[in-house]
Amino acid sequence: MELSYYIKNPSLRTDPRVTDLLGALSAAGHSVTECVSEVPAGCDMLLAVGGDGTFLDAAHLAGPAGVPLLGVNMGHMGFLSEYSPAEVEAALSSGGFSVELRDMLDVEGVGAESPCVLNEVGILRSGATILSIEVEIDGHRLPTYFADGLLVSTPSGSTAYNLSAGGPICAPDVRALLLTPVSPHNLNLRPMVVPRSSVIAVRPFSKDGSGVMITLDNRTFNVASGSTVKIHASDFELKRVRPGKSGFFDALRSKLFWGEDIRNV
Repeated sequence: MELSYYIKNPSLRTDPRVTDLLGALSAAGHSVTECVSEVPAGCDMLLAVGGDGTFLDAAHLAGPAGVPLLGVNMGHMGFLSEYSPAEVEAALSSGGFSVELRDMLDVEGVGAESPCVLNEVGILRSGATILSIEVEIDGHRLPTYFADGLLVSTPSGSTAYNLSAGGPICAPDVRALLLTPVSPHNLNLRPMVVPRSSVIAVRPFSKDGSGVMITLDNRTFNVASGSTVKIHASDFELKRVRPGKSGFFDALRSKLFWGEDIRNV
């Protein structure tokens, strides 16, 4: 198998856990090369070596290229990069892995060279005052959001910023997009779930004229107040590699301590 690995933290290149993994994969007959800025031609699988931030960076490369992505956890929580080097080595040696599809988003109006998103698009205030955010879904106008911001998330992103903002947890195979206000100044505003096919146009206005911050996963951009940002599902999906029999609900329990209660012992 033609394998490539992506590392964001340079210190990991000399970490014994990483060098041992790469050495074991080479010894097992796999061709192993490093991915720097784009997925090498002929690559069968990309390994994101690090934490969830590294996985997001690698997803921006692997998704458009159609290459399966496997997260190797060298960080802390590891919700996306949840597998240890030993688990990865065992799975690739035995063929004990599966590939699941994760929706990604495309964003227009930000000026990003790579506008694809795995977790969420954040439309956020960059000044001291709240935003007034106009939203249209397939041309249908919603009530204006008065808030610190608005998140448009995929099911993968439902356990990221969306979770912290009080949005719903969504299984990754659900075909939906999530709209979640951040600190809304409305008592009757709630998160909303819309079909994956929706085209969402967002026009944020900053009351103090300070502009608006747009986040695409872990990347940040600034746009002028009143700019229109259009968000819709990508034509491609991320192929996420999952070793063994672990699943989304197992990760909720083991990583986010879902339902942690002395009565569940």
